[in-house]
Amino acid sequence: TLFLLNFYFNVEILVHRLSALLLLGGVLIFLRQLRRGPVRYGRYACSKYTIPARWAWFLQELPAFLVPVLLACTTDGSTHGRRLLLCTFTLHYFHRAIVYPLLIRGRPIPAFIVVSSELFCFFNGILQSHTLLHFLFRFFLCSVAGLCLFALGMILNIHSDHILRNLRRSGETVYKIPRGGLFELVSGANFLAEILEWFGFAVVVWNLPGFSFFFFTVCSIGPRAIGHHRFYLEKFPDYPRNRKALIPFIL
Repeated sequence: TLFLLNFYFNVEILVHRLSALLLLGGVLIFLRQLRRGPVRYGRYACSKYTIPARWAWFLQELPAFLVPVLLACTTDGSTHGRRLLLCTFTLHYFHRAIVYPLLIRGRPIPAFIVVSSELFCFFNGILQSHTLLHFLFRFFLCSVAGLCLFALGMILNIHSDHILRNLRRSGETVYKIPRGGLFELVSGANFLAEILEWFGFAVVVWNLPGFSFFFFTVCSIGPRAIGHHRFYLEKFPDYPRNRKALIPFIL
């Protein structure tokens, strides 16, 4: 019993340290983007070594889907509630790794972005799934609200991606103003929706790893939404002036 207690608390300390590393990583990537602009992929890409968009998204997102599934299949004693929470995480990455790549026609992504994203997804997949499968979880009323926010965020995310995919016909390369859905309020509708997803996830799980992931998401894609907003304002003289970058009516 003493050995198990020591092992449990040692693992808990490791989880807290990894979560702190995720928080620090969020701060660093936020400061980097403030100083040097959005991470260089998509419309900002300038790399010789690239991977086709479909393969890039599949490769970089796959670890965050496979790791939780493998851990869930090899872990005994976890409750149905814990596995349900893990399903929210894996559902997002099933869509990102399997469904989304089949739908897009995007620009090639720099190889270093793919590799770094793949490593992050592997690391975060272990952190989130291990915590959900092994640590104490109590279901509160706010958990229902969190699940609703996660579901709403994912629906809005998929819808925003659909709008972006259909802006251009096959073969077109010109940029157009996105319209409809959340894009009527913000330029980074897909980013806002994903942030809402992971905020809901953090509320449901109510632990440090979940909050750390939400914080990292805000720090990594929040500045990108602001960069997109500036791009649209500079490129389109008729761009809606009442549209914000990321937070409706505020920012």
